[in-house]
Amino acid sequence: MQYNLFSSDKFSFFSLSSGSCGNCYYLGNSHYGMLVDAGLGPRVIKKRLAHYGVELSSIMAILVTHDHYDHIKSVGYLAEKLHIPVYATREVHRAIMNHPLVRNSLNGSTRYIEKGKPFQIEDFQITAFDVPHDSVDNSGFFIRFGDHRFTLATDVGSITDEVAHYAGKANHLVIESNYDEELLHNGRYPYFLKQRISNGTGHLSNRQTAEFLANHCASHLRNIWLCHLSGDNNNPELAYQTVENRLAEKGVRVGRDVTLHVLLRNILSQKTEL
Repeated sequence: MQYNLFSSDKFSFFSLSSGSCGNCYYLGNSHYGMLVDAGLGPRVIKKRLAHYGVELSSIMAILVTHDHYDHIKSVGYLAEKLHIPVYATREVHRAIMNHPLVRNSLNGSTRYIEKGKPFQIEDFQITAFDVPHDSVDNSGFFIRFGDHRFTLATDVGSITDEVAHYAGKANHLVIESNYDEELLHNGRYPYFLKQRISNGTGHLSNRQTAEFLANHCASHLRNIWLCHLSGDNNNPELAYQTVENRLAEKGVRVGRDVTLHVLLRNILSQKTEL
């Protein structure tokens, strides 16, 4: 199939949910698409896809970032019952197979990927890259299709050179903005959990994400989605304002130079045509 940028089959992106309550993202066109993570129940996934006219039968693949349950809840069901191929590293597949809450077997739907080695699904050329996080293994995904460069990096403990490289290539970027540092510091979480979140293998703060974007926001970047916001230590307005203000200090105006979106917890996002 040859991708035509000016056809009625332009690609779109939306979030079915983002955050510790469950993570699932869709990228596709009117013929086919794929999910990144499947951390919601299968009925919820089906219902939220249907809101935009997407049938589960059109899902060609599930890309799995890592093995935490809010990212893999329905992976086994979708693989065993609907035979949707599941793409993940060997370490993540092993962790899914041994996870006590994943009761379905992937059977013949297992697809092994290697970081840094591109693979093809329809028009998508996909490269997994390493993302630091306190899971068995964690991948971000850099996806090329047509004239588009799409990067997703969630559950990011810190911005490494590798994360920066793939984020910098994107004209559509989904990146974590998990917590506000002051809210976390003054919040009710126990000390060990605050340390786990902020120690470089947990999550990115609004400030860290804003600083990275301000210093690496290239002219070709068109869309930024802030993902995986904490329900206790963040809020959408704060995340948005922190990034918007820091970009403005660098002369990048949201709405003129780039579009900034915030993906909400357990809420279907608006669909963005790419």
